[in-house]
Amino acid sequence: MAAAAARAYQPDVEGALSTRNFARITSYIHDQAGIRLPEAKRTMLEGRLRRRLRATGTDSFDHYCELIFSGGNLAIEGPHLINAVTTNKTDFFREPKHFDFLCDTLLPSLPAQGLRKLRVWSAACSTGAEPYTIAMLLDDFVEQQPGMSYGILATDIDTEVLETARRGVFPADQVIPVPDKLRRKYVMRASDPRRRDIRIVPELRSAIGFARLNLMDARYPVGEKMHLIFCRNVLIYFDRPTQEKVVRRLADCLVPGGHLFLGHSETIAGFDLPLAQVGHTVFRRS
Repeated sequence: MAAAAARAYQPDVEGALSTRNFARITSYIHDQAGIRLPEAKRTMLEGRLRRRLRATGTDSFDHYCELIFSGGNLAIEGPHLINAVTTNKTDFFREPKHFDFLCDTLLPSLPAQGLRKLRVWSAACSTGAEPYTIAMLLDDFVEQQPGMSYGILATDIDTEVLETARRGVFPADQVIPVPDKLRRKYVMRASDPRRRDIRIVPELRSAIGFARLNLMDARYPVGEKMHLIFCRNVLIYFDRPTQEKVVRRLADCLVPGGHLFLGHSETIAGFDLPLAQVGHTVFRRS
């Protein structure tokens, strides 16, 4: 009887999440990170979780869920679970029209405003391509503006991508979209030609402060209000009520006249917000 029971119990890491545990995990992820994971994402979620099963020494999805939801380990495992399910697609100069607007419209207007220090927030920085892109453009601009400086805050909910961003090391082919002038100025190549990595120069790395921040938090402790906020291709993972709450909090972090950049496929149409559209998914705080 015991042998038969042992044969019947087959911990199956390759199996599927039960309906109950899929609901528990997706509910936790939505509550903590705002990310919606519908039934169509079940297979993706199972694939992402297998790494956490190995890391925690659990032999089945049921065992893993028991460990975190009933075993008192959620405070420890929760951030790793969020890391596992976040999407970290990013590129240098991604959605380049935004950077054209920044360089052609916004930056040239600053000297007449008497602004001495430009504060910028990359609110979902992933592995750092976005804040380093911004830093290249701002650094190149302020060189021609005596007395002007800038500071960039870069945040993400994923602690693993933040560590990558802080190092500023990327595969060489990732900086291909960077214009030649900026690449020569701000990108260092390894002295060993066999290495295919590059590193962002120290001056840019020191201009950016990286920190973990959850956009689901009731308030964003970012210090003084920002002149520019980039929060691109994040809202698409949220439901509409969450999108409006997040954008309202972002708007509260802008100075009057400050600008918010959203992803090209994102919209705030129908939201009652103190923002006016001034470019393609670029909004000005009224």
